[in-house]
Amino acid sequence: MITIDVCIETVFPDLPFLERPAAVAAAGFRAIEAWFPELHMKDADMARLRKACEAAGVRINNIVANSPDGSIGGSLTNPADRPKYLERMAYSLRCCRELGVSMMITCTGNVQPALTVAVQRRSIVDGLKSAADLAAEAGVTLVLEPLNSLVDHHGYFLDDPDEAADIVRAVGRPNVGLLFDCYHMQIMKGNVIETIRANIDVIRHFHFAGVPGRHELDSGELFYPGIVEAIAAAGYAGCLGLEYFPAMDSTVSLARMRKLLPDR
Repeated sequence: MITIDVCIETVFPDLPFLERPAAVAAAGFRAIEAWFPELHMKDADMARLRKACEAAGVRINNIVANSPDGSIGGSLTNPADRPKYLERMAYSLRCCRELGVSMMITCTGNVQPALTVAVQRRSIVDGLKSAADLAAEAGVTLVLEPLNSLVDHHGYFLDDPDEAADIVRAVGRPNVGLLFDCYHMQIMKGNVIETIRANIDVIRHFHFAGVPGRHELDSGELFYPGIVEAIAAAGYAGCLGLEYFPAMDSTVSLARMRKLLPDR
């Protein structure tokens, strides 16, 4: 079954973080995701977030290990950052355990000008293999995310979905997959449905947002009902994450998105 989840970092900006799961549930969704929950609360409050989700009847699908630029958790592109990255990974896996989360997003970090592309790619593969070992012990799947380097993440290393899929295949671990963000990949490559079909063997999660602007899904150049139909036809049965910034009241916006994309 395909489930639509909502990133609580981008909706209900005026609500306290711990109240957002209930607001998402009231909009008709039963799953959420977050970036770095600890930035919104003390570490000791992880249990409070889990209880807030349980009370609202929603589950947490995933959190994020490291930031796109490597400022949080280090960069996979830089071999010298490996200890920092793995230390952060261990911390994030503890958060997963406390939150009951079984998936975590990881980023490559930015291009390292002093290193060749081959060295950086090797560093990503080796770092992911080490992280996969830690994640496997915790029962967590890691999903590698390519991002657009033209609008939102200038300097980001991994901006091609096919290269990202090849890196996942090179890692060769069952608990390492690809996060396909249709917003980012439409900006970088287009041909979204065919690219998804070509790489569905390694895709473990999706993100959706309207292009351009990263607002409502029905306000741009992508026809998301058709994309979801193609994803379902390809055999995917996980979560599709709404990671967009509403251009209107979040309650009104999510009601529109719920009507546009029912669970299936």
